[in-house]
Amino acid sequence: MARDLCLRALTGTAKTRRQLEELLVRKEIPDDVAEAVLDRLAEVGLIDDAAFARAWVGSRQAGRGLSKRALKSELRAKGVDGEDAEQALELVDDQDEWDTARRLVARRVPGLRRVDRETATRRLVGMLARKGYGSGLAAIVVREALDADWADEEATAGHPDLGLDALLP
Repeated sequence: MARDLCLRALTGTAKTRRQLEELLVRKEIPDDVAEAVLDRLAEVGLIDDAAFARAWVGSRQAGRGLSKRALKSELRAKGVDGEDAEQALELVDDQDEWDTARRLVARRVPGLRRVDRETATRRLVGMLARKGYGSGLAAIVVREALDADWADEEATAGHPDLGLDALLP
C-alpha cells in the first residue's frame, strides 16, 4: 500500500523524499514500512532530491522569474537538504538574476505608464521583492527601466511620425 501511494504521487510530478514521507505519515503508514519503501524508491532512482532541485530551480527561475533567495526558500520548504539546494542554485548566476529582473520589469513598465513615477517605482520594486529580489538590485533595475521608458516617451513626443499619430489613418 505504501509503495502504491508513493508511485501514484510520483506519477504527476517529481517529489522529494520529505514530501513522500509526509504523505505516508498522513496516511498513517508505519515508520518502518515507510522508510523501507522510500529507501527502495531512492535506490531505483524514483526519488532523487538533487535532480528534483535542479529541475525545480530551472523551471521556477525561468518560468516565474524567482530569485535565488526565493528558490532556496522553496527548496527548503520541499525538504531538499542544503547541499543539494546549493548545487542546484549554482545553475543560476548573478547575471541570470539581473537579466530575469530586467525582463520582469520590462514586461510591466508599459502597463504602468498611466501612473506617476513614484507609484510605478513602488509597484515594480514590490513585484521584485515578492519574487525574492533584494532592494538594491530592485531599485537599480526599476530606475534603469523607468529612465529608459521616460527617454523613449520624450523622444517620440516631439515627433508626430513616431507617436500615436503614425498609427491613425
